[in-house]
Amino acid sequence: MSDRLPFPWVPFPWVPFPDEFAARYRELGYWTGETFGDFLAAKAAAFGERVAVVDSEVRWSYRELDERATRIAASFVGLGIAPGDRVVVHLPNVAEFVAVVFGLFRAGALPVFALPSHRFAEISAFCSISGAVGYVIADSSRALADEVVAAVPSVRHVLIAADLAELPAGGPLPEVDASAVAFLQLSGGSTGVPKLIPRTHDDYLYSVRESAAICGLTPETVYLVALPAAHNFPMSSPGILGVLHAGGRVVMASAPSPDVVFPLIERERVTLTGVVPPLALQWMASPARAAHDLSSLKVLQVGGAKFVPEAAARVRPELGCELQQVFGMAEGLVNYTRSDDPEDVVIGSQGRPISPHDEIRVVAEDDVEVAPGEVGELLTRGPYTIRGYYRAVEHNAVAFTADGFYRTGDLVRVLPSGHLVVEGRAKDQINRGGEKIAAEEIENHLLAHPAVHDAAVVAIPDEFLGERTCAFVITTEPVAAPALRAFLRNRGLAAYKIPDRVETVEAFPHTGVGKTSRRDLRRALADTLRKAR
Repeated sequence: MSDRLPFPWVPFPWVPFPDEFAARYRELGYWTGETFGDFLAAKAAAFGERVAVVDSEVRWSYRELDERATRIAASFVGLGIAPGDRVVVHLPNVAEFVAVVFGLFRAGALPVFALPSHRFAEISAFCSISGAVGYVIADSSRALADEVVAAVPSVRHVLIAADLAELPAGGPLPEVDASAVAFLQLSGGSTGVPKLIPRTHDDYLYSVRESAAICGLTPETVYLVALPAAHNFPMSSPGILGVLHAGGRVVMASAPSPDVVFPLIERERVTLTGVVPPLALQWMASPARAAHDLSSLKVLQVGGAKFVPEAAARVRPELGCELQQVFGMAEGLVNYTRSDDPEDVVIGSQGRPISPHDEIRVVAEDDVEVAPGEVGELLTRGPYTIRGYYRAVEHNAVAFTADGFYRTGDLVRVLPSGHLVVEGRAKDQINRGGEKIAAEEIENHLLAHPAVHDAAVVAIPDEFLGERTCAFVITTEPVAAPALRAFLRNRGLAAYKIPDRVETVEAFPHTGVGKTSRRDLRRALADTLRKAR
């Protein structure tokens, strides 16, 4: 684990929007030339002493948040972190997350968003792929940071988030171009470690403004960040940024469990929050509902995975609030059900796109569009959907069409109203309670075990999480499931990626021509599991 990972220095490689599309989006007023630094300054001027962000330790006004972000930006400049430099941000749900991110924006540096659950395997890969010069952590992450620094030569700075505002300041702050990449987000990933998604100030802020309008946010909105803040959903759908745009209050929850969030909803009079389906089910089933006043909660957003209609219909009677379904992706396209949609549409669909210029195609395997209402793979392009992943030329050739449509890997059908109903996935990806797991990544780690000859990871249907993971392994000598799980943990895998079930088999099924397609193999093994239930 101490071996240093290679870091090939290359120019910043990303795929910008074609000139004609960028010009069109500016002409339509979608892209306004506003940077994230400008955005926060404007909100501080408009909302001043109103409370912007709250956690268990601090309660900052818009003015205080703006001042702290500026001070942190000056610290980054003082450290020699230059415009365009990448900095991995690995923080829990704390107010400092918001200040650090805006500080990086103001310094012209690019946050690379990691999740709290990520460990050495993921963090070292993000640092290496992005060429990160810095790694921002909470104080409790020092041991992991030491491992990362030993492995990735580009990382020059390990920074404790709470200390940043006290470091020597540099200056002046640089000019930032709104059409430039603002940050790198993580894809769900269907092959190996997640790809990095380059988002610009212009395209992302357009989606933030429109999301805030669609969701009816006002200065009275109080938004609870129950999911990890670095996820695209709680960041911008409408999330932290949408609430700041409207002048509302952001409340950071340290964990999404009922015993943490219900007291926060009661104390802060939370009006809006977003969760994945398993959390919605957990909240509805919790006896703690009766012990807390949740009457302030007006809307529960559910996204990250399909929310089955039977569960969706329970939200209003059991939690006493409206349901809004959200279906989107960090690569761009976001869909919402609207407040004036009929009940059956809210319960039975995953929403319709933000923008009239979100282009949608639903295609068969040959890329020919299916008939209206039929199921096919969703392709999309638009004013806030990327045209390519960062440093992924070969993958981009597969993930995008020649004319710039992103292949989402989601199987959908489109209702006459334009709402999408998610029917499954075309990609080899497991959706475990909203956390996306690439089967190939886990297989590669299993194959590193000296006793594992071959491995295949498949999804198991699960009533609570939607899907769990099952690893089928062929071994050269007996090895117990707990030992394999311990091996994966020791390789630095995030806990949610550790297989829920491990099955040892003598051989894998083959296709009719005697070859083993990984996709066909996973399907055959999944069928075996279903028949055994």
